[in-house]
Amino acid sequence: MKILVIGSGGREHALVWKLAQSSLVTRMWCAPGNAGVGEERLVKNGALVECVAVSAEDLPALLALAHRERPDFTVVGPDNPLAGGVVDLFQANGFKIWGPNKQAAQFEASKAFSQDFMQRHGIPTAQSGTFIEPTGAKQFCASLGGRCVVKADGLALGKGVLICTTLAQAEAAVDEIMVSKAFGSAGQCVVIQELLEGIEISLHALCDGKVAKLFPTSQDHKRALDGDIGLNTGGMGTYSPAPFLSDAELTSVGDAILQPWLRGCVADGIDFRGLLYPGVMLTKSGPKVLEFNARFGDPETQVYLTRLQNDLVELLLASSEGRLVNHQLRWSENASVCVVMASGGYPGSYPKGKVISGLLEANALPNTKVFHAGTISKDGQTVTNGGRVLGVTAWAKDLTNARNAAYEAVEKIHFDGTHFRRDIAKKGLQR
Repeated sequence: MKILVIGSGGREHALVWKLAQSSLVTRMWCAPGNAGVGEERLVKNGALVECVAVSAEDLPALLALAHRERPDFTVVGPDNPLAGGVVDLFQANGFKIWGPNKQAAQFEASKAFSQDFMQRHGIPTAQSGTFIEPTGAKQFCASLGGRCVVKADGLALGKGVLICTTLAQAEAAVDEIMVSKAFGSAGQCVVIQELLEGIEISLHALCDGKVAKLFPTSQDHKRALDGDIGLNTGGMGTYSPAPFLSDAELTSVGDAILQPWLRGCVADGIDFRGLLYPGVMLTKSGPKVLEFNARFGDPETQVYLTRLQNDLVELLLASSEGRLVNHQLRWSENASVCVVMASGGYPGSYPKGKVISGLLEANALPNTKVFHAGTISKDGQTVTNGGRVLGVTAWAKDLTNARNAAYEAVEKIHFDGTHFRRDIAKKGLQR
């Protein structure tokens, strides 16, 4: 099979790495890919993955690439092309592609759509309100005593979520999103939720329009700094499994969320074939969905795919073709930890073009993989090209050893201004 992967981040590098292990794959492209993606080789024939300089958001150029290379199957990583309708476009032109169509991608593309869906279909979630003007938004914040989460409705690279504990903070958050337009058109509408307390986990489920196959638990670290302080980011690290739910409890939580979600999709005529990623808060009154994402998480993908034992090509084909009922997901007993190395200043402004050293030494460590996110090759060197630069991932028999191995690899890598959290998986170890 010839496979095209769309995207350039750490999630896409992990997808390429896992897809390349399939004996079904004879050629692979990634648009646009990154410095690490271009070093991956197919298990089948040793061929290098080919990075193609086409933006993941340039749908006409992606379609032209597909017409030129004729991939047998396309895998979409990021949220923006899904929200833009790349799946619909490829299918209309006779190409087989994995990911939710434009209608289904609204679960992530619009928090207002998602919140309304949850409330109509009885999915446990936070008390919330949706607003298109600041005055009403601030009044709702006041009704919650200022303890709330203010979210830009649209896509904002994981950064359009502002957590508030006072009314002054909440009003400032509304102004930042709706008046100052900090997140552009994504903030024309805001969703405001009560501030839930508990343990936040990431759930993932592979879906084919009829069934949803639940993944093990993982836990992301969204805030920029140790101790869960600082600005929200796209994710500074993650680990799996997260020891906050037993297998039975995970099944129960999954059923409480996924069963009404599946019924709601049928009722609303939504054919969701792809990856559903609910962010869930485990509160004293039960699990509640914070928001839905319509693709693999990043950096959750890095820890999941280092534990997944199935052939990923077979699973994604089954998802796209409505055949998941015949597949059982198989997972390693190992724990996996991913530490994100970011550019100085992220999630604010940051420099690019910093030379990265130590990659070969880190990748040479056992059970370790450095996934590239914001990197490019320049003059024979790998340099930084984004906020989140690398996802340094290691796996071992338990969480302690996996965490130690990940940080051992981190210490071998250097670039000017590098920033990373030093407490990834700490909550899991304390548990």
